[in-house]
Amino acid sequence: MAFGTLSLKGRALRLLSQREHSRTELATKLARHVQEGDDLNAVLDDLQAKDFINANRVAESLVHRRAGRLGTQRLVQELRSKGLDDDLVRATAERHGFACLLHEKPFAGVNGSGKHDNWSITTDTGMNLLDPGETPNENIQFLLVLACVIKAVDTHADLLRRSASNVGNDLRLGASEAPPAIVSVFLGTQLEDVVRQLVETGEARSCLEGSTLHTGVSTVPDLPMDATDRNRTSPFAFTGNKFEFRMPGSAENLSDCNTILNTAVAKELKGYADELEGAEDFTSAAIALIKRTIRDHRRVIFNGNGYTAEWEEEAAKRGLPNKKNTPAALPALIEPKNIALMEDFGVLTKVEMESRYEVEMEHYSKIINIEALTMLEMARKQLLPAINAYMSEVANTAASKLAVSEHISVRSETKTLEKLSSDADAMSDAIDTLQDAVNAAKALPTESEKAVAFHDNVLPAMDALRAAADDAETICGEDYWPLPSYSKMLYYV
Repeated sequence: MAFGTLSLKGRALRLLSQREHSRTELATKLARHVQEGDDLNAVLDDLQAKDFINANRVAESLVHRRAGRLGTQRLVQELRSKGLDDDLVRATAERHGFACLLHEKPFAGVNGSGKHDNWSITTDTGMNLLDPGETPNENIQFLLVLACVIKAVDTHADLLRRSASNVGNDLRLGASEAPPAIVSVFLGTQLEDVVRQLVETGEARSCLEGSTLHTGVSTVPDLPMDATDRNRTSPFAFTGNKFEFRMPGSAENLSDCNTILNTAVAKELKGYADELEGAEDFTSAAIALIKRTIRDHRRVIFNGNGYTAEWEEEAAKRGLPNKKNTPAALPALIEPKNIALMEDFGVLTKVEMESRYEVEMEHYSKIINIEALTMLEMARKQLLPAINAYMSEVANTAASKLAVSEHISVRSETKTLEKLSSDADAMSDAIDTLQDAVNAAKALPTESEKAVAFHDNVLPAMDALRAAADDAETICGEDYWPLPSYSKMLYYV
């Protein structure tokens, strides 16, 4: 039997005979081969029940194949990209002597980790409605669904931003390879040109082709460039036949943002259906709807560098929300339009939305409170005693030198003592300020007030204490400093 005539199960078994595949991998590879009457989930359920699909074997196989060529973090990312459970990834990493770090921002100046939510929309027969085809400018069905998604993201950008909100991710967003807090849609040069034509001329008569990357190396051929391009600073980017939502942190469950995306798009599709089903000329009505939607929601489309100050200014002019922290993002849960969205489609009630708001505000405050109290204990019981012990040794060294001869210079010791004494005083003052800020925040009556206070008052006090400690770390003797330094963690072999 030719490969082209194989059943879904036959295709799956052929893929599994080549190497271990996760359920997520098989679903992705088989989706484009689904025919009318096929039930992809039933096929995968059957293979999983018969142990042809086994997550543990997938994890072990990948480690054995790739561990020699990949660093720890890259290996962990590959394991997670297979759709494997975080607990399984951790267990597999530990068995092989790796550390699985699932934290959005583990250390200052060091990249944290996040997730990419690959999102598309298909029919019940497996047709991908976000597949543009060779000529997307002529593909009315694709343009209609694309316009619908753009409108959904623009209308409910606040909810999407909320779905990627937590203490660690606030620090990750806008850092290296993480998108900013402004929700925008990246379309690539090809689709942006189609959109431009629709808005400016009322129709899209042409479509840009992918260009060529000239390597300039005689032994390396020129490479074709994808017209959709890539942009690591975009939070919601079109990548060929799907969107990638890049905001979520590594510790977050993607069901939250998918629930929002699915519900928001469902709302817009329902509105489109209501309008188009009664149209006398479906094609003309669809084209008019696409143009109107693009014109009204074009503001959310942005293909440039999301890290620049210019984009923040431009986004503000466009009226796009820029919620840089969790307490600012969470009120989206109790916005009337968002409550109406979830209630209309039977996803969440008003009470459930309000409960989530209260719980998530409380959770944010508790996390910051734990971090602040931990910092206070470290500063009081570890760092200040270490600084004082080192100053004592430096002072004894200076005294010993002067005991030999009063003409021996102790300028170096004096400068070190003055600097460390200044840092110790700054740390002591910062400890008092931080403790006062924590006490004041905890005394506030509502969870929203507490969360705002922890962000506005406690976090800056923590930064001030951190700055003094970091400065002292550069001076204090290595044997005296009780915490691992960056040099030990990152550079010592």
